[in-house]
Amino acid sequence: MDIQSASSVVLQALTQATSQDTAVLKPAEEQLRQWETQPGFYSVLLSIFNNHLLDVNVRWLAVLYFKNGIDRYWRRVAPHALSEEEKSSLRAGLITNFNEPVNQLASSIYSFACSLWNHHTDTFLQQICTGDQQAALSSLERTLLSLKVLRKLTVHGFIEPHNNMEVMVTFLQSFHLLFAGRQFGPGSLCREKLEKTIILFTKVLLDFLEYHPWPFIPLIQRSLEFAVSYVFTEVGEGVVFERFIVQCMNLIKMIVKNEAYKPAKNIEDSKPENLEAHKIKTAFFTHQTLTEIGRRLVSKYFLLTEEELTMWEEDPESFAVEETGGDSWKYSLRPCTEVLFLDIFHNYSQTLTPVLLEMVQNLQGPSNVEDPVQMLMKDAVYNAVGLAAYELFDNVDFDQWFKNQLLGELQISHNRYKLIRRRVIWLIGQWISVKFKPELRPLLYEVILSLMQDPDLVVRIETATTLKLDILSSETEQFLPYLESIFSLLFQLLQQVNECDTKMQVLHVISCVIERVSIQIRPYAGCLVQYLPILWKQSEEHNMLRCAILTTLIHLIQGLGAESKNLYPFLLPVIQLSTDVSQPPHVYLLEDGLELWLVTLENSPAITPELLRIFQNMSALLELSSENVRTCFQIINAYIYLSATDFLQNYAEALCRSFCELLRDITTEGQVQVLKVVEIAIKVSPVLGSHMFQPLLPAVLRGIVEGERYPVVMSTYLGVTGRILLQNSGFFTSLLTQMAVEYNQEADQLLGSMIEMWVDRMDNITQPERRKLSALALMSLLPSDNSVIQDKFCGIINISVEALHDVMTEDPETASFKDCMLMSHFEEPKLTDDEEPPTEQDKRRKLLALEDPVHSVSLQQFVYEKLKAQQVLMGDQGFQALMETVDTEIVRQLQEFIHGM
Repeated sequence: MDIQSASSVVLQALTQATSQDTAVLKPAEEQLRQWETQPGFYSVLLSIFNNHLLDVNVRWLAVLYFKNGIDRYWRRVAPHALSEEEKSSLRAGLITNFNEPVNQLASSIYSFACSLWNHHTDTFLQQICTGDQQAALSSLERTLLSLKVLRKLTVHGFIEPHNNMEVMVTFLQSFHLLFAGRQFGPGSLCREKLEKTIILFTKVLLDFLEYHPWPFIPLIQRSLEFAVSYVFTEVGEGVVFERFIVQCMNLIKMIVKNEAYKPAKNIEDSKPENLEAHKIKTAFFTHQTLTEIGRRLVSKYFLLTEEELTMWEEDPESFAVEETGGDSWKYSLRPCTEVLFLDIFHNYSQTLTPVLLEMVQNLQGPSNVEDPVQMLMKDAVYNAVGLAAYELFDNVDFDQWFKNQLLGELQISHNRYKLIRRRVIWLIGQWISVKFKPELRPLLYEVILSLMQDPDLVVRIETATTLKLDILSSETEQFLPYLESIFSLLFQLLQQVNECDTKMQVLHVISCVIERVSIQIRPYAGCLVQYLPILWKQSEEHNMLRCAILTTLIHLIQGLGAESKNLYPFLLPVIQLSTDVSQPPHVYLLEDGLELWLVTLENSPAITPELLRIFQNMSALLELSSENVRTCFQIINAYIYLSATDFLQNYAEALCRSFCELLRDITTEGQVQVLKVVEIAIKVSPVLGSHMFQPLLPAVLRGIVEGERYPVVMSTYLGVTGRILLQNSGFFTSLLTQMAVEYNQEADQLLGSMIEMWVDRMDNITQPERRKLSALALMSLLPSDNSVIQDKFCGIINISVEALHDVMTEDPETASFKDCMLMSHFEEPKLTDDEEPPTEQDKRRKLLALEDPVHSVSLQQFVYEKLKAQQVLMGDQGFQALMETVDTEIVRQLQEFIHGM
């Protein structure tokens, strides 16, 4: 039957077959029945029901004839069977028809795909039974293809899949059929394809569970029975394979921890579906089942395999990295097993805790080095106790166990006992932040010193990792007596290992040690300082190792403080490369490189030409507008604090251009960061800062006059303007004159508008320093005979009194007020053990504060002197008239602050 010529004829027959007139209906049905066995008829039907413009009833009838015909004529042995060519065409046509707008027509596509799945699966099983491997492979390929289609349809094709019997019964509960094929032992030709198909079906179940947890409820019992029987009973012996075990464990884990399958804390708030699922789980996970799962997880799946033990002997570094989470490790059976153990133990700890404690009890005392099975079992049980540390908190006296049992096992030096030495030190690392008395720390450090010299590399690496966990949770004081020896051994270990991943691991431990002991590292850092340049050169092709080196350098610079200047010949080229966006490695190194750049500046005792030259990288970095822009601004500020004159003279012009570009398209937060740089520059160097950033300043005054709507931006505008007005008044006058031309106003008129808005938006300023700055700046306009300033006198006094309330504290002994922001001299702060020592930048900022009017000028004295000068200028009568413009309550408060001066 030719599709093009037959379409109109078949369409006419289908249209007549939908008629209510039997005289029209009957002949049409007869005609359609005759065409059922005609080649090409079903391709015509497919083209008709794929046409969404046709009447739904006609399309629906086409689907029915199509479905019935497929059921009758799809099999090769059926009379009038469809040709392979037409079947291929029909498959292709159906797979492209997933945008069907009519649901009933689409549940038909699913029926067809499901029938293909059932047919090819049955055929495959029959062919496996008869030993026809080649035919079985062909059927299996079709099974896999239909399964790929069904996966998408099942998971994403239904709003309410639980209402479709073909989804819930015909398809999803047929997974056991495929696995039956494994039991017939197909040859290698089929095995790989069959395993791939089995894994795909488990993915269908996992996807369905993830996207449709409640519709999955009827499948919970069957899924758990299937997964548990194959993974935790003899049923799976010799049949299961690793990827299948992983998928089954994932299925159990997702059912166990699924929140939709747990009742609410208040049982009355639970939905019926929650309770039903919980009931099914509770019925399945009996004491006996949980005990068997727990025992088998530990005694079977936690055991180190022959392959792992061989790797330990032949390639210890790779073994150590995989055991701590290498890339290949996370896709293997072991992590999946451990995660399932944790989830089941967490949800059923009352049942499983006695089981695990019994296993521990059975292994008390040193293990026989001649009994490898006992050694492997102890390793597995100790692994379980470490993983479940938080769950076992109330059931294990770890301190006693450490002293009475574990300590002794760490002292057994036999080569075969390295398995237990390594596991025990790992176990201590897991418990150290859970339950470990501080007074046992010195004993632990003695053990670490010993094991860091263990003949086995894996033991040494594991010990280093435990040290890191200890340092993160211990008091520094207890560790300091062991610092020199342990740091020396860590450095030796860093030199001994060869693999990039292992060096990264050891560097991370070294970084943690340096970070914790801070400046105490200075006497012992020489060897590391000499070695890092060598390691950096060796790691040219290993960017992740270079990231670890950058992190180590960050902590090292913080520990060395001003002494870090001795590293500049190595350090500055590293920063230069890491932050140069024209160099390919910046993709990996930029974030850590910027952090290193910042801490280098913060700890630098003085600027150097080389340190100044690196700033050439900054323009390109600001153009990126990435998440690192905040660090870039911190770097800019650090340069200003370090050497404002050198920095601004060299880079302010280019920086100003970059800022102008940034301000065209930047967030409010970014705008504030730009303005803070300007504010700091003017604070550190009023004349140079004002001059260098002059192109940005008209927008600042414009924002004040026009009433910038974002409070945080307005606050920063007022901070910048306050600095200029107070510390560079001549420049402020010229800027105001320039702006007056722009607004076509007199400068005094513009000044009045600005003061009025300043007074009105004073509440936008939340920082006490900026509030005092505002008062100082506006009071600096006095004394004045300018009518505009006198007109705004009331507002200026209001701001000054507000600021006095912010900064003045009463001395209870003298009953007088003093400005709490005043600093008279610089003192090195006394530090507690947990406090970081001040950086060089901290010291610079303190010295700068001594010269800053906010911290060196008494607001109380300043207000008094300015008012006195205004009184002298105007005379008593004129000044009295001016004071009468101020609210009497404000005048009273003002007099209280300046009384006695």
